[in-house]
Amino acid sequence: MQSGREKAYAYLKDIVLTDPEMQDRFLSEQDLADRIGISRTPIREALLLLAAEDLVRLVPKRGAHIAPLSGRDIGELMEMRGLIERFAAERTTAQGTAPISEMAAILTRQESLRGEATAREFLAAADTFHVALVAAVGNALLSRQYDALRSRQIRAGVIAPYRSGKGQDEVLAAHRQILDCLEAGDAAAACTAIDRHIQATQRILLAA
Repeated sequence: MQSGREKAYAYLKDIVLTDPEMQDRFLSEQDLADRIGISRTPIREALLLLAAEDLVRLVPKRGAHIAPLSGRDIGELMEMRGLIERFAAERTTAQGTAPISEMAAILTRQESLRGEATAREFLAAADTFHVALVAAVGNALLSRQYDALRSRQIRAGVIAPYRSGKGQDEVLAAHRQILDCLEAGDAAAACTAIDRHIQATQRILLAA
């Protein structure tokens, strides 16, 4: 059973921070407590955890602020994602450990989630696709660093552009290309596909 802090943390990270309308706004601890049905103490504890992850900014006498990412922030974020994902593609291809079956199953689930009503679930599956590749490297520190980057991307309000079928189709096509290159054992082609996918994601985030 989740503790109050865990419940508040999950709600804030998965629901509040992914809402484009919440960008650049201050959060009310009492409002959040009323919505979740818990006291303000676990809300405050969850906000401290999110502040440590740089997902919210705690402002004295004003509360927690969801600061939108700047263009430079987004560029640096995508650059780091590219470095990690290309390394994962090269390492797992060289070692023969690319999680082809797992990534194929995730892609199949993504395809089943295509549709406006499932934008959050679709993007959760999209994240899992990339996480599976990075996790296959077998480096726990690398995986933690990658997870931190993904958390920061939440603040960019990435969900809205993928409510359309077109946006989802672009992600599916990019993931299919990455998977095909990995299955063929072509690390260079996989890295190129990863770069194209990340560049497209960056353009979407900058336009959001």
